[in-house]
Amino acid sequence: MTQPLSIAIIGAGLSGLCLALALHQEQIPCVIYETRAEPLDIGGAIMLSPNALRILERLGAYERLQPLGYDFDQLYFRTEDDQLLDTFEFGGKDKFGYRGMRVYRFELIKVLLAMLSEVDITPQYGKKFSHVVSEDEGSVTWAFDDGSSSSASLLVGADGIHSRVRSCMHPDASPIFTKMVGVTASIPTSQLGVDADYTLPVTIMNRKHGAFIAAPQRKDGSEMFIGKQCPFAEDLDRPGWDRVLNDRQWCIDFLRKGQEDYPPLVGRAVSKLDMDKINLWPFYLIPKLTSWLSDKGRVVILGDAAHAIPPTAGQGVNQAFEDVYTFSRVMAGLQRSPDAVASLVLRRWQDKRQLRVDGVLELNASINKRRLPSALGGPMAAEGFDLRWLYDIDYEKFVEEIMGSA
Repeated sequence: MTQPLSIAIIGAGLSGLCLALALHQEQIPCVIYETRAEPLDIGGAIMLSPNALRILERLGAYERLQPLGYDFDQLYFRTEDDQLLDTFEFGGKDKFGYRGMRVYRFELIKVLLAMLSEVDITPQYGKKFSHVVSEDEGSVTWAFDDGSSSSASLLVGADGIHSRVRSCMHPDASPIFTKMVGVTASIPTSQLGVDADYTLPVTIMNRKHGAFIAAPQRKDGSEMFIGKQCPFAEDLDRPGWDRVLNDRQWCIDFLRKGQEDYPPLVGRAVSKLDMDKINLWPFYLIPKLTSWLSDKGRVVILGDAAHAIPPTAGQGVNQAFEDVYTFSRVMAGLQRSPDAVASLVLRRWQDKRQLRVDGVLELNASINKRRLPSALGGPMAAEGFDLRWLYDIDYEKFVEEIMGSA
């Protein structure tokens, strides 16, 4: 690949901002475009595991983020009579190099924006991607909804599960609503009324009402995220979901439903709920895609635009960061390999990334199987998951295997 690279990024969420930072580190010019008129200040907390935290440290963001997040090592699963059912490793300083972290999405966005501002990269807001106009062997041109257009060597869709960029490549690969929504709230941790020895974060399983989740957030753990999943038959557009969320009393009633069938801490958790701290999270999936690249290889999608991972193992944003970091390293490798064919290398990158995503989906299925209602009341599963393959990934080796035959 001989020509200098210029990369346009559609989407200034976590994936897009992280990608811009990673590309800058590789001295690859980029521009970010975002539909919204201002930086995203939405969404609750996310969970970051060692594979993503290692990337954030390499990008220089971990040190800034660490004082803002709640650190933990295990996720705990308990029965409806509050007996330990299962555990799941989410980090560990000695074993994986990092503890797991729960941090507000907007906090990480602010960290990434500040770091980009320091190197004179500022997203262009209010620019809604419309469609690809043309691709050739050296560039891609696309249009925005306002009638303007632009060109670059590559166009990267980091615009989430409802990706407009993906729709240009795969018009039939629309998000599939799972007919489930998460109803969540934030409360003071003291409201749980549990002592310091009670294991958190916790998921309390219940045959009749499903799982109730309680996870500390903020650095000192003083705030608690709580939530349940609710069947929901109708798929809605964004204004429709906003209307449902505006009926916060419905959300509160759902969180309180069946509280008497859980341990007492659940009743305490839902006893006082601030309507301004209620949220709704509809769950969507996309079909497995044949390609994350356009036919001519000048348009690429990654993160939720390319693969949607259910939240079972907490790997959605973590796998998006893996996409971003390895993509930036591969692009740097292409810059150093004048004879490499970019589209072939990127297809190898996609294949290796898809194997990782498939591994996470298999892990999700194994977790779900172990926590079916039939397991409630039984002994804790004796054999834990070996997660070194997930948390201890060698990114340099990963990229070398892609570039090895370039």
